[in-house]
Amino acid sequence: MDTISRSEVLARFGHALSDPTRTQVMLVLQEGPSYPADLAERIGVSRQSLSNHLACLRGCGLVVAEPEGRRTRYELADASLGTALTQLLNVVLAVDPACCRPDTTGECR
Repeated sequence: MDTISRSEVLARFGHALSDPTRTQVMLVLQEGPSYPADLAERIGVSRQSLSNHLACLRGCGLVVAEPEGRRTRYELADASLGTALTQLLNVVLAVDPACCRPDTTGECR
């Protein structure tokens, strides 16, 4: 396990939230631990797609997998992540609709 810098932590958090499915996973896990099949159903994605996103979130250090017999339960790696998500959801932004769209390069025109 590596310890990373503060700026790398933010970059990983930003990468996780840059994808709508990963954002939904994080928000569901903010409510409490869950199993992949339940997450896939709740979010409305295939189990394979969810598995890829969970691998990304694990690699970023944002979620952990806890084996429970033949199943694996996922949860946020740190309770502070839930607090951070709540704080981010409370931010009010005035945005330029041409900038930072998830379906484009994110560049402002």
